[in-house]
Amino acid sequence: MFINKYRNIEELSQSAAKAFIEIAEQSIAKRGRFLVSLSGGSTPMKLYERLANEKLDWPRVHFFWGDERCVPVDDAGNTYGQTKKILFDKIGQTNIHRIESELEPDSAANAYAHTLKKFADAPFDFPRFDVVLLGMGDDGHTASLFPNSPVDVYSPTLAVTAHYQDRPANRVTLTPVVFNQAREIWFLVTGTGKAETVRSVINGERNVEKYPAQRIQPVNGNLVWMLDEAAAGLL
Repeated sequence: MFINKYRNIEELSQSAAKAFIEIAEQSIAKRGRFLVSLSGGSTPMKLYERLANEKLDWPRVHFFWGDERCVPVDDAGNTYGQTKKILFDKIGQTNIHRIESELEPDSAANAYAHTLKKFADAPFDFPRFDVVLLGMGDDGHTASLFPNSPVDVYSPTLAVTAHYQDRPANRVTLTPVVFNQAREIWFLVTGTGKAETVRSVINGERNVEKYPAQRIQPVNGNLVWMLDEAAAGLL
């Protein structure tokens, strides 16, 4: 595990963008493509804004999503729709493999598992991502894996239909089965409100039911926490 601390979200985003481009170029050189799983939320959107101005062999980059709300693309809560405005409309043609958010969660989850299978790295039924981007809520959730959600999940995708606090249901998420095979997993976390949970997840006792972010443990890859000073304040 690597813990990288930055003064603010701007410095974090700048460093993440540089690392993203470097790993993408290495992946393209080695394997002819770069597979990345994106995250929603305000912190990664700052990264996407920076990437929109970077030069890369974008047609060899394949974009996937760690989770998505089953709402129309033009809904403010749709991660693909927000990323399209900030990134995709600026970098031009590339390979975008979005979750079909117009479907019901079960159908969307099944369809996305089929999409993943097209890029599978044997012996798996899904790709080994070069980079997975994740956020973390102040409750310790990541992607759409919420506290007290099922831990022993063996499918690559999951329909999320149970309400949690004030969060709407009707989501699709990838599962640790997929995330933990990635070459690089980056948690991008900012804000004082998450400092206590960051400390509990990283340095506290293992409690994967309470803190789903602890379920993310790469099998043969790097786990990197990218934190601003506020989020890292209790480490």
